[in-house]
Amino acid sequence: MNRRALLGASVAAGIIASVPKALRAADLGAAAPPIKVPPDGKIRVAFMISSQANVIDVAGAWETFQDVMLPNGDMPFELFTVAETTNIVEMTGGLRVEPAYSFGADDIPHANILVVGAQSDGSEEFMNVLRDVQGKIDITMSVCTGASATTHHDYYDAFAKEFPKVTLIRGKRFVDNGSIITAGGLTSGISAALHVISRYYDAPTAAKTAAYMEFTPTPRTA
Repeated sequence: MNRRALLGASVAAGIIASVPKALRAADLGAAAPPIKVPPDGKIRVAFMISSQANVIDVAGAWETFQDVMLPNGDMPFELFTVAETTNIVEMTGGLRVEPAYSFGADDIPHANILVVGAQSDGSEEFMNVLRDVQGKIDITMSVCTGASATTHHDYYDAFAKEFPKVTLIRGKRFVDNGSIITAGGLTSGISAALHVISRYYDAPTAAKTAAYMEFTPTPRTA
């Protein structure tokens, strides 16, 4: 029966390094094109986690994708966690999660979407995964301070100083560069995930999902 019946600065640098230079100066306000659903109808979403991964950065997007139900009753998003090993990862607040897959595992599904939230582990292997997937998947989506175009509002000045070549967009919940979507953090990851849903399907599907979740984003005023 189905359910309905501190990316730190080091990790941020890894994501930014993976962004094609052309995208860094792109028109960030341009409408992003639709994304074709895979032939089997399944959209696979990998959530990269490591020590002190922020709970809501992961859980907000996870809940959003898992709640999508199409008119025919299909729930097309398949979600899984991936980490450097399958050892239990302690997230913020002490939540302990056992990753489903490790990097490079033979049986890891091919992901269409990769989601990375705030966390403290910036190992070289972690960075290499971020770099290697670029151009091979539909979307890389970051949530919080590991962004390439927008970030949590408390980090605006520090981000702009550390990454002067990156166009920082202030006051937005998320920014869509086409193949890379960056969200400001926390519940803005829900807004970004809803946007991704609209690109695979349409705005009504995203709106229906938000209504089911009782989610109404409130614009930030400061």
